[in-house]
Amino acid sequence: MKKSFLSAQVDVSKFNAGNFEKATDDEKRQQDVMGESTTFFKDGMRRLRKNPLAMGSIVVLVAIILAIIIAPHFVPYSYDEVITVNGQRDKTMTNLDFMCYSDKELAYMEETGEDLFPHIFGTDGLGRDYFIRVIYGTRVSLAVGVVAALMVVLIGIIYGSVAGYFGGKVDLVMMRIVDIIYSLPDMLIIILLSVVLKEVLAGKLAGTVLSRLGTNMISMFIVFGLLYWVSMARLIRGQILTIKNNEYVLAAKCIGTPNRKILTKHILPNCLSVIIITTALQIPSAIFTESYLSFLGLGVSIPLSSLGSLANDARAGMQSYPARLVIPAVIICLIVLALNLLGDGLRDAFDTKLD
Repeated sequence: MKKSFLSAQVDVSKFNAGNFEKATDDEKRQQDVMGESTTFFKDGMRRLRKNPLAMGSIVVLVAIILAIIIAPHFVPYSYDEVITVNGQRDKTMTNLDFMCYSDKELAYMEETGEDLFPHIFGTDGLGRDYFIRVIYGTRVSLAVGVVAALMVVLIGIIYGSVAGYFGGKVDLVMMRIVDIIYSLPDMLIIILLSVVLKEVLAGKLAGTVLSRLGTNMISMFIVFGLLYWVSMARLIRGQILTIKNNEYVLAAKCIGTPNRKILTKHILPNCLSVIIITTALQIPSAIFTESYLSFLGLGVSIPLSSLGSLANDARAGMQSYPARLVIPAVIICLIVLALNLLGDGLRDAFDTKLD
């Protein structure tokens, strides 16, 4: 068939494969994104799975969490139990090495033919199994880190949202309070508040459910709630100052949407990446703070242990039994490093501004 002179039809026979340019990687990636139905969370998780350091950190954290959940069901010792054999104390039970038994335990197994559970990390100076104390110490440190981080995030989101959304004099007064708290020396204030709150709470918590946590633990949570939320509040305020001027927020105001609903339905979901990243990075900070407070004797109360208090207890026998200090120190480093790497991975995955 002949094609007319003014026809827009293209004669394909005149073209071959060499006349066409191949699509670039960016164009292929753009086509994949355009053709894929996804959400913000799914897209972020897809990016996170491509980060080997973040995925390795997740594996380490999952292994530690499984260990602190499962191990107490298999180890027949308690964290505060001074181990006895047939109800009798054994002087050779103290300061045992890895996977060792005391003299009475060896004699008991030889006499009865019953196998006793080994002391994986040995025993401490009071004859308590050190492995189960490390397990419970890790559980306490992780619990304190997660709870403290959630407290900080919750307070920071509420405070920063109010300051950023309403602005004006409200923002001016609220942020000057943040500046004052931010200028205080953290270590000095933490130590002073811990000591003062410990004395104040000692009599008031007696006979209550909170008495099982101890005054040191309660005062530590109060310190986190008073001091460590200011960075989160500043981040949320900065995000809201940018977002609240968008057209969809103005449209929501025009139709009479309440301020609370505008914040929760339209503004805060757009701050989700900042909230996720800051929460992930706040947990290791809280764990480290709890560890050095416990190391200074201001952390968890005896007989409950944390990784910091275990390191503090091992400090006296550091030259004779260095493993007691090394084990909790290594676990603290593993947890903090894994959480920091995971936080960096979450930032790369969920922060769209980095694209």
